Amino acid sequence: MKSTAILIFLFCVLPFSVVHAQTFKVGAAMRVITPKELLPISGGMGAPELPTGKQGDLFVRALVLENEETRTAIVSIDNLGWPAVLGERSRKLVPHIPPENILIGVTHTHSAPDAYAFSDENGNTGADLDYLDWCVIQIADAINEAFSKLEPAAIKTAVGKANGKIAYNYYAPQLYDPRCGVIQAIATSGEEKGKVIATLVNYAIHPEILGTKQKLISPDLCGPLYDRIESKAGGIALFLNSAQGGMVTADNRLEGGREANNWDECIRIAHLLADEALRIIEPAPVQNNPELKCLSKTVEFPIESNEMKTAFKNSPLLKVSARDAEFNVVSAQLNLLTIGTAQALTIPGEALPNIGFFLKRKMATEQPFLFGLTNDALGYILTKEDFNSFERYRYISRTSLGEMTGEILVREAMQMIKNQSD
Repeated sequence: MKSTAILIFLFCVLPFSVVHAQTFKVGAAMRVITPKELLPISGGMGAPELPTGKQGDLFVRALVLENEETRTAIVSIDNLGWPAVLGERSRKLVPHIPPENILIGVTHTHSAPDAYAFSDENGNTGADLDYLDWCVIQIADAINEAFSKLEPAAIKTAVGKANGKIAYNYYAPQLYDPRCGVIQAIATSGEEKGKVIATLVNYAIHPEILGTKQKLISPDLCGPLYDRIESKAGGIALFLNSAQGGMVTADNRLEGGREANNWDECIRIAHLLADEALRIIEPAPVQNNPELKCLSKTVEFPIESNEMKTAFKNSPLLKVSARDAEFNVVSAQLNLLTIGTAQALTIPGEALPNIGFFLKRKMATEQPFLFGLTNDALGYILTKEDFNSFERYRYISRTSLGEMTGEILVREAMQMIKNQSD
C-alpha cells in the first residue's frame, strides 16, 4: 500500500511539474528614444533633412517569448532602418537571450534620425553617433526589462485582410499585400489574469505620410497606431513592417493627384489599421503553451550597386559591415520564428510584394508573417527578372545591393522553411 501511495503521488505530481516546466511566458517593455535635440532625419540614401520640430515620440519596443529551452526577443524601433553593427552592440548587452535569437526590426518611419550615417556628395554625414550609441543601450534595456517581466501567458495569432483606405502601391496601385498579421499575448495567471500583455501588428506600408519634407521628428502613423491599440486592448503595442518595397506606401491620396501629408492623416490611417488588426485577432482561438522555435543563419549578399558601395565606403557605421576591403560582400542574419500556429520570416531589407507573396505561400503555415527591415535594412530586394528591367524600377534597382539579392534571399529562406518542416 505504501509503494502504491508513492506511485499515485508521483503520478499526480510529475505531470504538474512537466507542465509547469513548459509554461509559455511573455514579457514586454519599451523605451522612448526621441532625441532631446533636433537631429537630421533620413528618408533614404542621400543627405538627411534638418527638422524644425517634433510630432510624437520615437520608441523601441521589445517582446520576449520563452517556452522550455527556447527564448527569443522581437524588437521594433521607430526608425528608417537599423544597421546590423548597432544591433550587435545591443545583443552583447543582453545576457539571458542567445544573440542569434534577438530579432531587431524597424517600423521604417521616414521621420527619424539617420541611423546609417549616409553621406552627401562631399562625404559628410548628419548622423549623431552619440545618439545612436545611446539608442543601443535603450534597446538592450528594453529587452532586459521585458525579460525581467516574463510571466505565464497564452497567445492568439491571426492573419486576415485589413479593409479600408490604408495602403497602396505607388508604382501599381493594386500590387500589394492587404493581409495584416497579428500576435497577441495574454496573461494566464496572477491578479491580472486575462490582461493583454502585448499586441504585435505586421503589415506592409511605408510610414511616410509626413516624410522628411514636413521636417518633423516623428514615428509617423506608428505613433497613433500604438496609442489606439493600447487604449482599446491594453498592454504594449508593436509594429513591424512587411514586404513593402517598390513602393507600398500609405494611401493618403486626395483628388487631383494631391496627398494629405499631415498628422491628422497619420491618425486616420493608424486608427483604421489598429481597428482592423484588433478585429482580425478578436475571434482567434487562444493557444496555451504554444510551440516556440527560432532558427537563424548568416547569409552573404554581393554588393554590385555602385551607389551602395559608396554608401558602405563613406559611412563610419556601414564600412565595418562589409566582408572585404573592396566592399563587394555584406552579410545579414535571417531568422525563421515559429510561434504556435504562426511563422515569421525575417527579411534584411525592403522586399517587393511579389517576393513577399511567394515566401508567404511557401511557408509551412496558414498564418505567415514577414518581418521586413529586420536585422538590417540593405536596400530594396528585387527578383533578378525585375532588376533594372523597367524605367519604373530604376531607382529601386540603384538602391538595391544587386541583381542576385532576391534570388539569394528566396533560396536561403526556402532552405530554412524546409529545415523547420523536417
